[in-house]
Amino acid sequence: MSAPPPSPTPARRGWPLLGIGVIAAALAAAFAWTAGWLGGATRLTAPAMTDAIEANGPPHPGFRRAHAKGVCVTGVFRSSGQAAALSSARVFRQAETPVLGRLSIGGGDPHGADAQARVRSMALLLRTDDGQQWRMAMNSFPFFVVATPEGFHAQTLASRPDPATGKPDPARMAAFLERHPEARRFQSWARSAPWSDSWGNTQYNGINTFNLVAEDGRERAVRWSMRPHLPFAPLSPRQREQADADFLAGDLARRLAQGPLRWDLVLTLAAPGDPVDDPSQPWPASRPRVVAGTLSLTAAQPQASGACRDINYDPLILPTGIRGSDDPILAARSAVYSQSFNRREREISRGQAPDATADGGVR
Repeated sequence: MSAPPPSPTPARRGWPLLGIGVIAAALAAAFAWTAGWLGGATRLTAPAMTDAIEANGPPHPGFRRAHAKGVCVTGVFRSSGQAAALSSARVFRQAETPVLGRLSIGGGDPHGADAQARVRSMALLLRTDDGQQWRMAMNSFPFFVVATPEGFHAQTLASRPDPATGKPDPARMAAFLERHPEARRFQSWARSAPWSDSWGNTQYNGINTFNLVAEDGRERAVRWSMRPHLPFAPLSPRQREQADADFLAGDLARRLAQGPLRWDLVLTLAAPGDPVDDPSQPWPASRPRVVAGTLSLTAAQPQASGACRDINYDPLILPTGIRGSDDPILAARSAVYSQSFNRREREISRGQAPDATADGGVR
């Protein structure tokens, strides 16, 4: 059995540290959902949701329960100044903010083949010069599969592979779609939208709604996306069959060797009547947008030894000037991320993570 991953260096320890004031709201929401207070009559909890995710595949102690395979990235965010009127957050006012992030693929296998993963993901931690943090967890899909945590739990159970076939039971999936018809929209996107052939040319979407709070207290509901400067290029059927299992990491290294990769942070502003608390409902394309700044990634590191390894990219860790909405999926994500993080930490401390120093990593 391999030794547990080494403790973070002093430089790495600086990134995960949190002030009590920064995370108080996130902890309150996560605790409430964990206790079942936000879970409706069934009292779905974060441990139950995490158990369901774990049961859909073989165990990988010490790794993230979802998006288990990825790489650490570092860079900077440069504000355009255009969002300063919408939010008092320091990140929109200081010229440059350091970024520690992670690019990953969907799925719970830390050694899975990149070309078989439908979803690409980007997680970021921005820390401003006043010590506040903004953590984001974004995905390549434009909206979420379901509207509620209970719906996601049902989808997780319906997607569980049948031991006899290795595939989900069609009858259970049909029953799930009957109860949660909004998931048909996501299935249509998954079947028809082209897959990107690079992390660098993918748009990443924060599918939940947040509220920007201005200096005068006025609030605007927004969703955000990272829009790539590189033009989109699809992954061909031939590439899906023949690409190296780690081709995304190789592609990323080659591109970064030629220079930084950039994305614009685009804020989409809600209009009255938009479904701000339902991430399964997209907003009209006509909504106004603000380019708040540009993310520039300059380097990548293996997640087993990189600084992102020990970070929980909880989307409710927010700076002053940005607050979470009442979207129940948002509170559930925060709670499940915490549950998953704590389980990984226990596995490592008990020496139960024999492969956690390989090409995967812990969050």
